Amino acid sequence: MKQHFIEGEITYDGTQLRSHWIFERTGTVGNAIAAFTGPADVPLKNMVDLVDVAAKERIYSTSMLHFIVEAFDADLSSMILKQRLLSAIAAEKLKAQHEACRHVVRKGDDLYDGEKKLSVSIATASPVSCLIHFAINIKSDRTPVPTVGLSDYGIDPVEFAGSLMSAFAGEIETVGTARSKVRPVP
Repeated sequence: MKQHFIEGEITYDGTQLRSHWIFERTGTVGNAIAAFTGPADVPLKNMVDLVDVAAKERIYSTSMLHFIVEAFDADLSSMILKQRLLSAIAAEKLKAQHEACRHVVRKGDDLYDGEKKLSVSIATASPVSCLIHFAINIKSDRTPVPTVGLSDYGIDPVEFAGSLMSAFAGEIETVGTARSKVRPVP
């Protein structure tokens, strides 16, 4: 899985969660993970989580670290498992990086510190691939729900992005290795 950090702020509005967005931004063909920073402001018309749409729950943050993952060899169920793996690795990395993160827990595909939400995430399918948007708050001000962000822990988002992308891509690569090294059983 290829990895890219995209320089410059990008406002995540949900339109980035589509086939070939990573290719359009980076020129990378194939399975990839890309990260960028910027606000999140997703109107209901761009939301893919139908429960959030029905509840009219707004996704908004002044500053987040965003990850888009695209896989051309996955179905939606396996992509949801990859989404949860990405979230679990993020929780591990946070706990290992800063003592203040020791209470961070993963619930499904999201991260929490007590009652404060640290991340948002969704997985979906397109006609040619499956996609994940996973984002961690950098700042926790003016969010529609109680949140905490990387700046509250003193964690540099660019360094964290590189570490998380590398660990996630490594896990995906070793899954392929594990699959390839076994013999079939009768």
